[in-house]
Amino acid sequence: MDQVVTAVMDLVVPPASMVMLAFAWPTLSFLRGVEWVLKTLTKEDMLGKVVVITGASSAIGEQLAYEYARRNANLVLVARREHRLLGIRDNARLLGAGQVLVIAADVVKEDDCRRLVSDTVSYFGQLNHLVNTVSLGHDFNFEEAADTTAFPHLMDINFWGNVYPTYAALPYLRRSHGRVVVNASVESWLPMPRMSLYSAAKAAVVDFYETLRYEVKDDVGVTVATHGWVGGDAGGGKFTLEEGAAEMQMQWKEEREATLSGGQVEAYARALVAGACRGDAYVKRPGWHDVFLVFRVFAPDVLAWTFRLLLSSTTAGGGGPTSTTAAARRPPPAAALPAPPPRPLIEYPAAPAARRPAQLQNKLE
Repeated sequence: MDQVVTAVMDLVVPPASMVMLAFAWPTLSFLRGVEWVLKTLTKEDMLGKVVVITGASSAIGEQLAYEYARRNANLVLVARREHRLLGIRDNARLLGAGQVLVIAADVVKEDDCRRLVSDTVSYFGQLNHLVNTVSLGHDFNFEEAADTTAFPHLMDINFWGNVYPTYAALPYLRRSHGRVVVNASVESWLPMPRMSLYSAAKAAVVDFYETLRYEVKDDVGVTVATHGWVGGDAGGGKFTLEEGAAEMQMQWKEEREATLSGGQVEAYARALVAGACRGDAYVKRPGWHDVFLVFRVFAPDVLAWTFRLLLSSTTAGGGGPTSTTAAARRPPPAAALPAPPPRPLIEYPAAPAARRPAQLQNKLE
């Protein structure tokens, strides 16, 4: 009986939900518009508030610091390399920021996160917004990675680099009824080729904060921002893994190295800070990417066919950097793969020969 009910629900619920959503969409849009107006009129005044921005030396983190500075907030700029923050600090002060602290810390280390939060509260006495912008992407197919040493490094930055600062700051955010602002990506639910590890880490980040939102309830606000391509160069690069690991060469992209074009990063930062001050749960730029989410839920095959068509046309164009790079770094041929072990890794005992019944034995004789 349960199987019959499940089968009926599978057939009825999806189309019925689409029909209900189509009829309710005008009303929902009107209510969202009214909510937006009310939140805009009662938006949070950041004058004198304390904002911690991790990954402040990145392109997005820098622009977020400038947007908060225009709202006269006190800033705490955090990055691993302190010298990159000094110029951003000076620019933020010119734009109207109150006091600006620069803290060198690695957000993938829990002790550093506790220290930066403790220093912030000791100096200002409060913490109102925690803005997590640390991010490290890549531009290689999963099979093309010559060394898996980079895999945990990417997960550390993109996932734990958000979790550890949040864990350290949460008690103080509860005290001030503050907010956590998360820089996610549309790849969290719209995975793109050559970004498998990045997409997986961003999906984990979004799911973590969606769960945390219900745990903290109204004590702490959570704003999850997703962006598409905001400009940048994913060309060849090099990054160094710490703690004695060897230096690796691979295709990578870090938002700190992004080439800003057309003010897309500035527009994204402006929308993100405005949404956080309004208390929005989500900030999406551009918003039309949500259409792909509907297709992924109700018509995943159509979305898959579309992507395959687009990607195949891009690769077939020839002469571009993507096709050249892919041709230069194809998976190794079968002859180059490691040979299988000469003997099984696990020894299984031989099955004992089954003894025939006595009657059958006599018949055979």
